[in-house]
Amino acid sequence: QVQLVESGGGLVQPGGSLRLSCAASGSIFSINAMGWYRQAPGNQRDAVAVITTSGSTSYADSVKGRFTISRDNAKNTVYLQMNSLKPDDTAVYYCHAAITPNWGSYQYNYWGQGTQVTVSS
Repeated sequence: QVQLVESGGGLVQPGGSLRLSCAASGSIFSINAMGWYRQAPGNQRDAVAVITTSGSTSYADSVKGRFTISRDNAKNTVYLQMNSLKPDDTAVYYCHAAITPNWGSYQYNYWGQGTQVTVSS
């Protein structure tokens, strides 16, 4: 079984920073893209940032210049550094990874349990 475990969420004032982490564990042959998504109450889950195995990144327009995604392939971990946070960034943040569990198997999408980020004064 594959698990994604997130950490780092919490309450922060506008303009503050948070760093999210997500570690993949279990039966893992290879990990392709990893990323962060977020869902605010009443909204759909939207992509925030994605990073490929080679380190290519893409960001939602709303977070460009403020958020930075990175990964440590040796630790099967992806990070999201969030700076200059705004109240509109308040949401549950979910980690995603495209993982091949065993050699020769299909690639599957896995999700973390979600971590709450609240930006408020």
